[in-house]
Amino acid sequence: MIHKKMKKLFLILVLIILIVIAKFGFQPLTISIDAQKALIEEVGVYSNEVRRLPDGTFLVAVRTFMPDVKAEMVKWWFSDYLQTTEHYKKWHPKDHVWMDWENKEKGRIIGASHLVHEYIGGDLLKLRIQFVSPTELFGYDPNNKNTFVICARVGLIDEEINQAKMCHIVRDTEDGAEMRSRFWLGHIAKRKENEIIPSLVGFVGNTFLVRLLLLNENDADNLREHAKEEMEYLGNLLPTIYQ
Repeated sequence: MIHKKMKKLFLILVLIILIVIAKFGFQPLTISIDAQKALIEEVGVYSNEVRRLPDGTFLVAVRTFMPDVKAEMVKWWFSDYLQTTEHYKKWHPKDHVWMDWENKEKGRIIGASHLVHEYIGGDLLKLRIQFVSPTELFGYDPNNKNTFVICARVGLIDEEINQAKMCHIVRDTEDGAEMRSRFWLGHIAKRKENEIIPSLVGFVGNTFLVRLLLLNENDADNLREHAKEEMEYLGNLLPTIYQ
C-alpha cells in the first residue's frame, strides 16, 4: 500500500515538474531590461542577430545607419506621413502590398494600429501592429529631442491573437541617425480590441515547450532580413521626402 502511494506521489511530482518546465522554462532577462540594454548599453556596438532566448522565444535585432536622417524625421514618418498604400510601398517596393490604419489620429502614433499585408520570407502575412507607449516595455518613456522610441504589440488581422512585441529605437548621431530594432517573437496573447485578455491560448502559447516546437530560426531570420531591407529603404527615402 505504501509502495503504491509513493509511486502515485512520484508520478504527481513528475507531472508538476513537467508543467512548471513547460510553462516557465529557463527565464531570460525581462523585455524591459533587454529593451533598456539596447537603448543605453549597446550604442555603437549593437549586434545584428537572431537568437533563441532561454524561455523559448526568439530575439531578432537589426541595426540600421541612416545618414542625413534625424530621430524627429522617423517620428514624422510614422505619426504624420505614412497614410496610404502608395506611401507604404515606397518603404519596401517588393515586400509591402497594402496598408490601412485603425484608431489613427493625425500627429499621433500611440494607440493606433497599423494594418498591413507584407511578404516576409516569401510568405504573405496579414498583421496588426498596435503601437503602445514605450513605458509598457521600458518602464518609462525614453523619448526626447534626440531620441525616438516606438513600441508595438504585433498580431494577426484575421484573428484576435498577438504573437510578438517590438521596438524601434532611433538616436541622432553626428552624421545622421542610428536605428536599433528589436523584435521578441513568441509572446502570445488573446486580445479584445486593444486590450489583452486572459485565455487558454495565451497560457499554452507562452509555455517553453510550445515556443520550442512552433518557433523556428528560419522565420526569425527572414524577419531580420526584411527589417534590414525596409529600414535601409526608409533611411534612403526620408531626407528627400521630409524636405
